[in-house]
Amino acid sequence: MAITRDDVLKALAGVTVDAAGTSLPASRRLSEIVIDPSGRVAFSIGIAPPEAKAFEAVRQAAEIAVLKLPGVKAALASLTAERGAGPAPRPAGPQGAPQGGPRPGPALPGVRHIVAVASGKGGVGKSTTACNLALALRAQGLKVGLLDADIYGPSVPKLFGLDRKPETVNTPQGQRIVPLNGYGIAVMSIGFLIAADTAMIWRGPMVQSALTQLLREVAWGELDVLIVDMPPGTGDAQLTLAQGTPLAGAVIVSTPQDLALIDARRAVTMFRRVEVPILGVVENMATFVCPHCGGTSHIFGHGGARHEAETLGVPFLGEVPLNMTIRESSDAGRPVVAVDPDGPQAAAYRAIAAGLWTNLSGGAGPRPAPRIVIE
Repeated sequence: MAITRDDVLKALAGVTVDAAGTSLPASRRLSEIVIDPSGRVAFSIGIAPPEAKAFEAVRQAAEIAVLKLPGVKAALASLTAERGAGPAPRPAGPQGAPQGGPRPGPALPGVRHIVAVASGKGGVGKSTTACNLALALRAQGLKVGLLDADIYGPSVPKLFGLDRKPETVNTPQGQRIVPLNGYGIAVMSIGFLIAADTAMIWRGPMVQSALTQLLREVAWGELDVLIVDMPPGTGDAQLTLAQGTPLAGAVIVSTPQDLALIDARRAVTMFRRVEVPILGVVENMATFVCPHCGGTSHIFGHGGARHEAETLGVPFLGEVPLNMTIRESSDAGRPVVAVDPDGPQAAAYRAIAAGLWTNLSGGAGPRPAPRIVIE
């Protein structure tokens, strides 16, 4: 028999949220309940940021209650801080920004800096950049992790040549996923948990829950930097990470062409709106040097991302050439920084990583996550 919304609400009626015994459905904290045909159930619980620690037990109890329903294969519950959830939100300042500065949010124990690598559109080489950037940071002697936050199109398993499922381990905080090792990088992706040809037909709450679990239910250990490979665009995933994670900042990847720069500009604007610093812009596929004649061609233009960074008043970290070696090594699961660390392509990533680390280490350390006010 198919699972219905009423079935889920009945199961959640046994989960209380306060000392008075208020049930979760009666608390008016529940989001829309999403049920997909395969038996996955997802929903979020509205809280104010200071309630995050106290409501973690409620979140876990809600998942357990729903998992007991016949036919449920997975239950994904997340904690979100949106307007109408928990105590009254602060009034919005200019352009909807929260007044009084950012509110504190939960950090990842042992992780010094969390950096989002983002783009306004797909196809600009963001995942390849994130992968090689993480490896270049490790080459500096840093402890580095990489989270693939692209739920709909995970590329990291292919880039690192990893195709096995991770193990789990019991910790004092509960069961945790052990990230895979990719050339010395702690790597986690939803692509490790699903078949390569599986289409992730998930709506917002399920994406939010999956991201929360991938970020917080993984045994990352001690890291200097956790690189988060964001999906393209400025949607649910970006807001979920900015809202619930103390991001140190974001790196924006773009090609030099005007069409890509329009979307890169939107990405910068979005991160600024949610008070995430821009650590720098990277120009990818900048120049093509013919391997036969040595001639130089600017297939996607040249210098556009540098000019855009100057216009927006954000750091320009460097450019990466359009090169067959990078493409071939990426397709083979052998990132160029790992397999040819002294080559010219790896040198470009190392220079970008050095600039990023300077921006990170010269700052005030991890910043608290802002509270997003949804208009």
